[in-house]
Amino acid sequence: MSASLADQMADHLRATLQPTELEVLDESWQHEGHAGANGTGFGTHFRVRVASPLFDGQGRVAQHRLVYDALRHFIDEQGVHALAIETR
Repeated sequence: MSASLADQMADHLRATLQPTELEVLDESWQHEGHAGANGTGFGTHFRVRVASPLFDGQGRVAQHRLVYDALRHFIDEQGVHALAIETR
């Protein structure tokens, strides 16, 4: 059985951002009928909660850019439509 998209994203964020805290939640089921929903309730809308030493001295926009950049492949090629990012 292959890892869920949320698990794949979490693994990639661990490798890229070396987080001290990380949670990736698939909230797609809450967005059924909205733009970007794929009708399955999975794999399109995610919430990422992350703390990383790479965020030290960075503003919130820069922190979020690091997360977006790390997940660009998932957005461009895996059907991720929306990310809600919470950084600490």
